[in-house]
Amino acid sequence: QVQLVESGGGSVQPGGSLSLSCAASGTIFSGKVLTWYRQATGKEREQVAESTSSGRTNYADSVKGRFTISRDNAKNTVYLQMNSLKPEDTAVYYCNLKYSGAFNRVYNYWGQGTQVTVSS
Repeated sequence: QVQLVESGGGSVQPGGSLSLSCAASGTIFSGKVLTWYRQATGKEREQVAESTSSGRTNYADSVKGRFTISRDNAKNTVYLQMNSLKPEDTAVYYCNLKYSGAFNRVYNYWGQGTQVTVSS
């Protein structure tokens, strides 16, 4: 079974920083797409940052220049460094692992989420 576990959430003041981690068991990260999502109360889930199977990164416009996604394939762990946090960054943050198997079958796994709260 594939399991993803997020950690590192908490409460910070605007302008502060947090670092999130997502560790996987039951599979390996190498060659797979890793993505951080977030969902604020009453709003739709939003893609925040993506690390492609080839190691490229993509970011939502709302977090560009402030957030950094990175991965350690040897440790099966993906990270999200969040700087210059704003109140609108408040949300539950989820990590996602996605890959395609034989005949383009898509496998999609989610963690349980970790709460990030930014307030003064």
